[in-house]
Amino acid sequence: SSHAFVEVFMSKVSIACIALLNGKILVAHRNPTGQMGGRWEFPGGKVEPGETDKEAVVREINEEFGINVEVGEKIAEASFIHNEENVLLHAYRIFVPHDGIEKKYILTEHTEYNWIPIEVVAKLNFVDSDLLLYPKVKSYVLEELKK
Repeated sequence: SSHAFVEVFMSKVSIACIALLNGKILVAHRNPTGQMGGRWEFPGGKVEPGETDKEAVVREINEEFGINVEVGEKIAEASFIHNEENVLLHAYRIFVPHDGIEKKYILTEHTEYNWIPIEVVAKLNFVDSDLLLYPKVKSYVLEELKK
């Protein structure tokens, strides 16, 4: 029905970014304010009107970490309801220019970041929406590590 189409069209899109380096995945700890404050997440954010997913990935990571990334393939997606709106969450593989260890990333929305084995995500106080992506992201990462 046309009604269903309108609902999908009204969905907000958010992006989650999956950076892999030396067999580990990048996670970031959110500032302690606001909804989901103080939790760990895959870096990312909202896609603005008129922006493609990939443009949003580049912009968000630049704003939040001060680096320019290359965007790879979409590796997972999920949807959830947030404040009575349907949100589509798309996870993209990203390629970072450096690991942020010797030369620190410049954080604007997070208190810290870490490179961890994918299995450790399940043990952290992770943002609910990102956990919806976790099974698919985990299988993707494990496949990548075999290569």
